[in-house]
Amino acid sequence: MSDFTLTFPRDFKWGTATAAHQVEGQNTNNQWWQWEQTHGRIANGDSSGRAAGWWENAEADFDRMAELGLNAHRLSVEWSRIEPRDGVFDSAALERYHEMLRGLRQRGIEPMVTLHHFTNPVWLDEQRTWEDADRIVPRFARFTEMVVKALGDVCDLWCPINEPNVFAVMGYLSGGRMPPGVIDLSRAVSVLRNMLSAHAAAYETLHAHQALARVGIAHHMRVFQGLRAANLLDATVAHIHASVFNDSLFDALIYGRWHWILRRGATASARKLRGTLDWIGLNYYSRHRSAFDRTKPQSLYGDLFYTPGAQMSDFNFGEIYPEGLLMLLRKLARYKLPIYITENGLPDHDDDLRPSFLVQHLRSLWQAIQFCLDVRGYYHWSFIDNFEWSEGFRMKFGLLGMDTHTQERDVRRSALLYRDVVTSGTLTSDMVRTYTPELIQVLFP
Repeated sequence: MSDFTLTFPRDFKWGTATAAHQVEGQNTNNQWWQWEQTHGRIANGDSSGRAAGWWENAEADFDRMAELGLNAHRLSVEWSRIEPRDGVFDSAALERYHEMLRGLRQRGIEPMVTLHHFTNPVWLDEQRTWEDADRIVPRFARFTEMVVKALGDVCDLWCPINEPNVFAVMGYLSGGRMPPGVIDLSRAVSVLRNMLSAHAAAYETLHAHQALARVGIAHHMRVFQGLRAANLLDATVAHIHASVFNDSLFDALIYGRWHWILRRGATASARKLRGTLDWIGLNYYSRHRSAFDRTKPQSLYGDLFYTPGAQMSDFNFGEIYPEGLLMLLRKLARYKLPIYITENGLPDHDDDLRPSFLVQHLRSLWQAIQFCLDVRGYYHWSFIDNFEWSEGFRMKFGLLGMDTHTQERDVRRSALLYRDVVTSGTLTSDMVRTYTPELIQVLFP
């Protein structure tokens, strides 16, 4: 076998991603903190607690990012810190975020700021505001305005909302995976529709206050395929699942129309939402197999499975399917907008899967670039082990490991592989032989 070098664009953004509640610690004024306090909701009885200690000392991990050669990082701001009570804003919290973003800039790391990553201030949640468009849209626009005025001099790359489809499905259809922990399709539809409307309002607000703002969305997409290859009903259900979970967002934000699932109970047009994306963020982890089940109307007459015999990440979090990244990037290319891979990773406590996961997904990314797809950055989830929502601390997503008791960091082998890729802008046969020798004949015969 001859040697090879897969070369990425010189201006490519190589980064990692985190969310405020998962790394900052002591976010005691949001609905997730409240949710954690009830026994049985979080694996192993965990609570976010100190998390990764970023509120006091994120800069120490920023130094570690710089040592790995990263030039980008996606992080979120915590709404409940910035607006602890309805209409009351905390200037000290905004100054702390300004200090953090300044710290990233000083280290040559460009920040991408997410405004909403699953957490709500307690006052917002108590009023069920996400279910009321007339209340949430102006409040989210007001919050956005305060943030851009305070942080606009150190950030112009914005993601108003992370994974609105996951927020709606996990909170309003899963029955306990995320707050409020109900099963109500009508409420889920209303929340998703209102999140898209709030995104559009934030888009207009950001552009009104910052001429060079670049505004997108981090959208969780999965590959859906029929469980039984020759079964037409399975294929049909897979198409429906993909249409609702993957495509409904783009119908609203690109074409200005409600997808059929979101027309249910809609009282306002989606026309004002049209064209409110400057870029698309893809959060990709896995694929699902869909199987028809006439007894499951709440899940659109289908069940979801993983491919029998597929390689799985820890705790069966997801099937490892790197080909799916290229499939979804090619699908997104039809919208003719720049694309960032805003999340991609897996839970892997002993780091035996992550190097292979990285090599295979980066190869799919390189293939997408060879097809002239406009992919501009890759943000690995996550930089460091953190509080993984209902899974607590048992799922280890980090390039850096963290002891939750001592807060000590451990640079994993996958972090060194990622360092070699980002500092050279290449993925080479030598890297594969060093970190994942088992792949050399499989991927590059």
